[in-house]
Amino acid sequence: MRRAALSLLSIAVLLAACGEQDKPTAAVSTDFQKDLQTRLIKAKAGEVIEIPAGTYHLDRSLSLKVDGVTIRGAGMDKTILNFKGQKAGAEGLFVDASDFTIENLAIEDTSGDALKVVGGKNIVIRNIRTEWTNGASTENGGYGIYPVQTENTLLEGNVAIGASDSGIYVGQSRNVVVRNNRAERNVAGIEIENTIGADVYNNVATDNTGGILVFNMPNLQQPGRGSRVFNNDVQGNNHENFGHKGTPVASVPAGSGVVVNSNDDVEIFDNKIGNHKTANVIISSYYSTNYSDKATQPNFDPYPEGIYIHGNTFGPGGDSPDHLELKALKIAKFGLNGHLPDILWDGYFNQKKVVDGKLPDNLSICVDNGDATLVNVDGPNGYKNISTDMSSHRCKLNPLPKIEQAGLGDKGGKA
Repeated sequence: MRRAALSLLSIAVLLAACGEQDKPTAAVSTDFQKDLQTRLIKAKAGEVIEIPAGTYHLDRSLSLKVDGVTIRGAGMDKTILNFKGQKAGAEGLFVDASDFTIENLAIEDTSGDALKVVGGKNIVIRNIRTEWTNGASTENGGYGIYPVQTENTLLEGNVAIGASDSGIYVGQSRNVVVRNNRAERNVAGIEIENTIGADVYNNVATDNTGGILVFNMPNLQQPGRGSRVFNNDVQGNNHENFGHKGTPVASVPAGSGVVVNSNDDVEIFDNKIGNHKTANVIISSYYSTNYSDKATQPNFDPYPEGIYIHGNTFGPGGDSPDHLELKALKIAKFGLNGHLPDILWDGYFNQKKVVDGKLPDNLSICVDNGDATLVNVDGPNGYKNISTDMSSHRCKLNPLPKIEQAGLGDKGGKA
């Protein structure tokens, strides 16, 4: 604690001398930047690096490679690290460490990802705001909050705005909780990709292109499975897609609530999902991403299997879908003034796993959600045999287990 107090005092004195503590300026906070990076390099396990309130302008990435460090600001609207005009590095802060906590600050206008954490265990990202303040733009950084290849990771109370890929993203990780966050005006609000065991709950996703995504992509170190998406408020995600062409999220239709692509054992329940022009829920395969499959490994499973949708409250949706083929499909099947059902499925499934004319329930898309219906748009046959037959989808699956996070103080979600 003595070391942390001295660090805080040295910064306060330094900033007062530079005239920056109470007067934000567009000039690069050179001394602050050097001092902070030095402390990150020299940090010891158990150290708390506190950053006082103020807006600090930086022009190069920060990095931390020491385990057991906490970085703490005075609040996401009080301690602001702004990287507008960044000259060196892509991320705002790059972390390669375990037992890491960052909380109560903002990272703005980075040239690439705002906060990237790679390969650590016991990660807590709390009350962080990432934002590109110029509004939605393809030139914005791809990811706001971006833990990848981590284990036992908690993201809570964060706000992510303006990412050209995903505002809050967890990739190739295990044992993850994403709760009480807000994502808005990103291409993907919250995305869980190639991750094993994730609870995503009590979040708000609004005004993104797609609200909450659960994806599997090829050529990564592990396929994902076992995500629960529940008690979220997913509303009005109709933002024009401003993702980079060729990326998976660039194919997400504007007006998508919850999207599952090529992922298995996903439970979607007790959410409020509405006001999506394409569909409140989309279930799709890798074949619908328009992502190049030239380098896809042979054992990649492109099909979503074991998807259980129940107990959700669906609002309006499907009245003006994105993408020409979906617009034409809506008019042809449901009329000019009609709308697509709440759940849209691209129709791809593994025919080798069919038993007695149908997929086993544990591999099916099961819907137990009142009067909610599903449309199979028959992507494999070019949208020729569109169907709203629910007979093969009226099933129930066993609930997935909640995520337990030893050592992070997580009380868990709904069992």
